[in-house]
Amino acid sequence: MKVYILAGGKGTRMGSLTDSIPKPMALLAGKPILEHQIELIKRYNLSDVIMLTGYKGEVIEDYFNNGKKWGINIEYFPDSKPLGTAGSVKELEKLISEPFLLLYGDTMIDINLSELITFHKGKRSISTLVVHPNDHPNDSDLLDIDANNYVTKFFPKPHKKGVYKRNLVNAALYILSPKIFRYIEKGKYSDFGKDVFPRALSKKQLISAYNTTEYIKDIGTPDRLAEVEKDYLSGKLQHLNKSNRQKAIFIDRDGVINKEADPLDRIDKLKILPGVVNAIKKINKSDYLSLIITNQPIVAKGFVSEDQLGTFHNYMESFFGVDGAYFNRIYYCPHHPERGYKGERIDYKILCGCRKPKTGLIKQAVNEMNIDLNQSFIIGDRTVDIMTGVNAKLQTILVRQGYAGKDGKYDCQPDFIFNDLYEATNFVLYNYDYLKDSITKYFTKNNFKDKKQTVIAIGGLSRSGKSTFASIVRKYFYDLSINVTTVHLDNWLLPIDERKLDIDVRERYQYSLLEKDIETLLNGKKIRINKYNSRTRKINNSTDTIFAGDNNVIILDGVIALDNKYIRDISDHTFFIKIDEKKREKRFKLFYKDKSISEKEINNLYRCRNLDEVPIVLASEFYAKKIIEMDF
Repeated sequence: MKVYILAGGKGTRMGSLTDSIPKPMALLAGKPILEHQIELIKRYNLSDVIMLTGYKGEVIEDYFNNGKKWGINIEYFPDSKPLGTAGSVKELEKLISEPFLLLYGDTMIDINLSELITFHKGKRSISTLVVHPNDHPNDSDLLDIDANNYVTKFFPKPHKKGVYKRNLVNAALYILSPKIFRYIEKGKYSDFGKDVFPRALSKKQLISAYNTTEYIKDIGTPDRLAEVEKDYLSGKLQHLNKSNRQKAIFIDRDGVINKEADPLDRIDKLKILPGVVNAIKKINKSDYLSLIITNQPIVAKGFVSEDQLGTFHNYMESFFGVDGAYFNRIYYCPHHPERGYKGERIDYKILCGCRKPKTGLIKQAVNEMNIDLNQSFIIGDRTVDIMTGVNAKLQTILVRQGYAGKDGKYDCQPDFIFNDLYEATNFVLYNYDYLKDSITKYFTKNNFKDKKQTVIAIGGLSRSGKSTFASIVRKYFYDLSINVTTVHLDNWLLPIDERKLDIDVRERYQYSLLEKDIETLLNGKKIRINKYNSRTRKINNSTDTIFAGDNNVIILDGVIALDNKYIRDISDHTFFIKIDEKKREKRFKLFYKDKSISEKEINNLYRCRNLDEVPIVLASEFYAKKIIEMDF
């Protein structure tokens, strides 16, 4: 397939950077933008390039010559009269008899061109447009596509207020059939996005859309050039190529992105939660993809149609776009298996594979974007979200918003718990890898090669981050294919109604029973416990079984882990988790606020713990071989 590059841009908005050179020759990381494109073309074994030049075209010809230096063939066609993107290509109509790839010379691109070409060949379309969400949809030309990835409508800017469009932008990278020339007027100024494609669509021509999360950004200003150069030097630009496994954050919608509303059947009920826009912006600037994954049974129940649900999501995308944030995809399940709702849609009342906690939507995302689930997270406010993550082998985060896990539908534990999406996102982006990397200082796979069991004790004050660190340690060993059993020592707490007044932390824990059960576990036998419910501070009626006979690593996690002499004696590794006291106090009070305890009771409890628990636990730091600072 031949490649045509529109390289005639003057770059008036680039200022002094393009005083003496055409815009596509602006330097990015020491090379002209055009050279980056040529290297991409060569990487995918495309060898014939035709450049349509204009302003200072001789600079381009002098630099690239015939292309042999890059192992390709380059020809040049000067654009003597400005005719727009489509008008310029029309001048070459007689030379083109097969589908061709068209690039804009002022765009930085790193996408899998082989997959793009394969996609186009599988469609019966007159053209394939590369499309994606961007961080400024409200001043971009937008379009919409159907479930089969065919364009249904174009929406040129400016956009009317109160009319919400999907954040899907024409990225100005096309594969075009020669038939497209029928819709370009010769000798007249015309643009593919504004004139040609809408005209072809109005004539019932099929136009396909290759929706990608890969890197494509036009470079129209010095600020944009600096931003793209930063992405290039950091490796983000190259990493997002679909040939690489991608990291993703799957995010539940209701209760995490927006406030719960039952039912959410009108746009005026859709209220975005504080901090969410900034959280999504941070994801957008990272190596992670931002993906909404949501059950929307209101369609099956008949409260809204799928078109109305689409309008809600368009509103969300417009709302986020105002502040430069976007979702790479929004996945939803419209089904609901239970019948009996007035006005329900019987055709949606099915047992499907996409309704959480099933993993159909996640599998779809994996197939579309080459996602590595082992490096990805799911964030939700219900146990159904956590169970979905467990089923998909994602790392799971529960937020104390929306239902805050109180739905209790599934018996599962999240890997991490944070107050809201912003806090959870900060942890994933800025703290998780740092903590995981720090663990490599303490463990290597060889440490466990011939050892039947290794015991790791993790102690520290309440709400210091012990369970967070324990989850990261567990994930570290999981990645090494080493089995892990985590034992939460809170399961040996006395229930609240059995505690006497004026007892200390040692008396709240059943040390003798704890030691007996741990010894049984280390001897390869099962132990059965009635789990402690931290929300009610009572013991659950249901029995849980813990077994570590075939496990290599046993993690003991709890405030008294290092105070208990038996645990210290059996432990191979001991950690004490430290945190700034002001941050711990804030976490402590938020934790108990989530239990619907009054502020007065919480303050009193904090004072009591500082007297009967904190001194004992702090003294146990002496027994730790490693101190971990969880100062975030």
